[in-house]
Amino acid sequence: MQIIRCNGKDEAAFFAQLRARSAAPDPKVVETVTTILEDVRTKGDVAVRAYTEKFDGKCPEQFEVDADTISDALKAADPKFVEALLNSIENIADFHNRQKEQGFCNARPDGVILGQRLRGLERVGLYVPGGTAAYPSSVLMNAIPAKIAGVKELIMVTPPGKDGKPNPDILVAASLCGVDRIFLMGGAQAVAALAYGTDSIPRVDKIVGPGNIFVATAKRLLYGVVDIDMVAGPSEVLVMADDTANP
Repeated sequence: MQIIRCNGKDEAAFFAQLRARSAAPDPKVVETVTTILEDVRTKGDVAVRAYTEKFDGKCPEQFEVDADTISDALKAADPKFVEALLNSIENIADFHNRQKEQGFCNARPDGVILGQRLRGLERVGLYVPGGTAAYPSSVLMNAIPAKIAGVKELIMVTPPGKDGKPNPDILVAASLCGVDRIFLMGGAQAVAALAYGTDSIPRVDKIVGPGNIFVATAKRLLYGVVDIDMVAGPSEVLVMADDTANP
């Protein structure tokens, strides 16, 4: 763990470094991602497969995860893990059900009718990191609000492991959250596939979920082609403590 001493100098330099890191996009990353996006737009699955093999080491025979693979992951899952997920799903759903907005219609005395109708998007893409940064919580925190909001179809993409297979914990979480379809692809190429659509994966109306700098850059560049939730930065934790803190 990196320790920053609050002596009036070290912490200032540290925060200046953090601010500088996000001041402007890395031009090399932008160039790489721009090429990937254009390749996927023009070549579709061929480009997605080529980039998956290049960056993930192995590409699955088919991108979409079949029902049997998902069922096997559920059967093999630790009951305590499933119980923890179900408890989390209940808590997250309770919060977002309270947060959900309602439509209204108001007829004025002069005959003017004013109102608001809220409808869920037709299809939303959920990006879930895989490999060493596989977090089932990413599935829960995005899929549950989407379902409550009335999204009709939820498409999830997640990178394959080095063996070309999906992370079983991610599959379990996705199944319990009601994700409709799961595709084994990651990186900027997966974001591009969601935005443009290919022969294998349908085009979505919005892309949500965290990812690395290439995923974040792809989402930023594609905003306007497709809606996005945000351009997420790195996940970091800062602990502030002095000599009175309980270690």
